Amino acid sequence: MTTKKEVLECSVANFTKFGSKRFTMDELASSLGVSKKTIYKFFENKEDLVIQCVELLIQNYKDEIKSIDEDPITSIILIYKKAFQHVSHFKPSFIFGLKKYYPKANLVFDEFRDYTLNTLIFPLLVVAQTDGIIRPEVNLRLFCDLYFVRFEEIALKNNIFFDNYTNEELLRHFIIYNLKGITKEGYKIDFE
Repeated sequence: MTTKKEVLECSVANFTKFGSKRFTMDELASSLGVSKKTIYKFFENKEDLVIQCVELLIQNYKDEIKSIDEDPITSIILIYKKAFQHVSHFKPSFIFGLKKYYPKANLVFDEFRDYTLNTLIFPLLVVAQTDGIIRPEVNLRLFCDLYFVRFEEIALKNNIFFDNYTNEELLRHFIIYNLKGITKEGYKIDFE
């Protein structure tokens, strides 16, 4: 008997690979070896399934980063390192399909993006600035808006970045080098 968890895991794997709009419920049922009726026992409709897939992806990511407890700058780097590991497996059509076809699922994703920036990253930057790691004249909100807001849209566009560069290169150029630019002279980001 197929479980809701199995349907979600299969959906996540295929939606992130092919896009949630392109991968149909018929294909999902076929790949699970069940009827669509079985899938609809667990989900009202496809958008409900997509929403729950996004929620599962978010929860998996949160579970991975909750144990990060380093200095503020290293914590930011590790949070984004995990994010890059996750989004490098997404096809651009997954993220952009949410926006176009599944607005409620996109809202869940946008809320998570806001949570990450405003509840995780920004407070870490404030601590780093308070601790004298980040120069006092740096406007942290502007820095976040310039370098951290919607980085996945840039990184995922046509998969060009993840196809042409390693996660390590992307992490260095998107995150580490930008953080180095705002730290006090002599501060060394010791991250390998």
